[in-house]
Amino acid sequence: MNSLLFRIAAALCFLAVALGAFGAHALKGTLAANAMTDVWNKAVLYHFVHALALLVLASWPAASRAPAAFFVSGIVLFSGSLYLIALTNLGWLGPITPFGGLCFLAGWISLIAWPPR
Repeated sequence: MNSLLFRIAAALCFLAVALGAFGAHALKGTLAANAMTDVWNKAVLYHFVHALALLVLASWPAASRAPAAFFVSGIVLFSGSLYLIALTNLGWLGPITPFGGLCFLAGWISLIAWPPR
């Protein structure tokens, strides 16, 4: 098991749950007023799914580092940009989001091409 990757994945899972709860409670009014609740929830969903995928990767010692790097990058770029858009309404952040989506896709493709042993 890759203990560093496991800790990073666990921290990202914690953060996904915390941000989900924060959005549902502390930011509920702000997100609703700005019609950004769905954006926030999409960010949390993709964040959490890929953090869980990182936990699985951490359990395989022979797993390539590429999928993990792509998933972390995807969380930062995809979910991170959506979190910022939901909080700030800064539309210029929108073009960053697809790069995160491409990172997620690249992570899954790299798992297809080089599965853990």
